[in-house]
Amino acid sequence: MHLASKKVIQNLLKKYQLRLSKRLGQNFLIDRGAIKKIIKTTDLTPQDVVLEIGPGIGTLTIELAEKVKKVIAIEKDPGMRKILKDLLECWNVRNVEIIREDILKLDPKPYALKPYKVIGNLPFYLTAPVIRKFLEYKNLAKGGPKEMVLVVQKEVGQRICAKPPDMNLLAVSVQFYAKPEIVSFVSRKSFWPQPKVDSAILRIVPLIKADRKLINADLLFEIVKAGFSQPRKQLINNLSQALLPVYKQGGINRRVIRNWLLKNNIQPNQRAETLTIEDWIDLTKSCKIK
Repeated sequence: MHLASKKVIQNLLKKYQLRLSKRLGQNFLIDRGAIKKIIKTTDLTPQDVVLEIGPGIGTLTIELAEKVKKVIAIEKDPGMRKILKDLLECWNVRNVEIIREDILKLDPKPYALKPYKVIGNLPFYLTAPVIRKFLEYKNLAKGGPKEMVLVVQKEVGQRICAKPPDMNLLAVSVQFYAKPEIVSFVSRKSFWPQPKVDSAILRIVPLIKADRKLINADLLFEIVKAGFSQPRKQLINNLSQALLPVYKQGGINRRVIRNWLLKNNIQPNQRAETLTIEDWIDLTKSCKIK
């Protein structure tokens, strides 16, 4: 029995008297080709530890367990945990640990004593919070993943991988910490129930750089959020409107902000989406308003 089957999934749900939750964004992969692409993208080895987000009935979990040392499956839905537990026992799969937890509340460190990889099929509402959770981990070198391979909505994946002049707040938030790339697209027909949009397989590799550790990330994102506060407006207007009311002291004014931009080779009339990650880093390093 292969779990990547609409009929098999429906029979399991009927057997366990379960209904899918739209709130949890439960859409199951029924395309074996897409599953193979995810496995290939992750480049798994027998020594790997994988933290899987939202395993559901285990369509991907079983495939992962055959290739890695251990799978840590984080599942919030009690019904799905029951199905997964029973299937693992039935097939005598011993290297999967099921964790009952909300992924956004999970501290991965106790479960990831060695370098690990994150894999998951994420609903829209979880995509940005999950990525930030792992990339902004307080000690990325010791508690963060080696890489993340996530199935996300196509448009979200494209936004995350955007480059100037089409940058956005989400792209900066991810690319400051990591290198994202879209490996492949997945048709909406590859899922059941079928979602309204296509998906993308997104690979994210964290950047463990010493120079990034020296940057005040809180200040950087305060500046970035100010810059993107009204995306169609010029930087000088957004930064002035967002930052001047907060930092009135010290002689900070519109002229100071203008000069700050010019010293970093950024024109005051530019828009936030035209700036590179390095531009935001330079602005943070040279910031005198705080």
